Amino acid sequence: MTGDIVSDLKRDEGWSPHIYQDHLGYWTIGIGFLVDVRRGGGLPLPVAEHWLAYLLDKIEADLDARIPWWRQQPDDVRRALLNLAYQLGVSGLLNFKRMLAALRVGDRAGAAREALDSTWATQTPARASRVSALMRGALKRPPRCRGGQC
Repeated sequence: MTGDIVSDLKRDEGWSPHIYQDHLGYWTIGIGFLVDVRRGGGLPLPVAEHWLAYLLDKIEADLDARIPWWRQQPDDVRRALLNLAYQLGVSGLLNFKRMLAALRVGDRAGAAREALDSTWATQTPARASRVSALMRGALKRPPRCRGGQC
């Protein structure tokens, strides 16, 4: 039964990888997923977490291909690199040439300084402070989230 209804809905709803307005003008994405707040739509947390895991898997594969030495870094440095790559894309992360060069030779403090000497740090100072602390080894546990705000 499940396979049949899934096939039916894929056919009847169609597929769009981009947000669009349905025939009634409501914002929708994917296979007819209503996300329009006017109709109580939105992205459920389990879906967002699944999407996040999917994106992190893709980022890790891209990092493996483009800076393979990242896997040999300490856990907190890998977390910092993943955080940067998630926010800026792997291509954006690769623009931090001096930071990456410092990490490659084990200069975590130098890498943190290079990260903070950037437009990224000016634009997102709280995040930059946390991520650079990870690079230095000064932040071991992620800050707790409160009410969906981290």
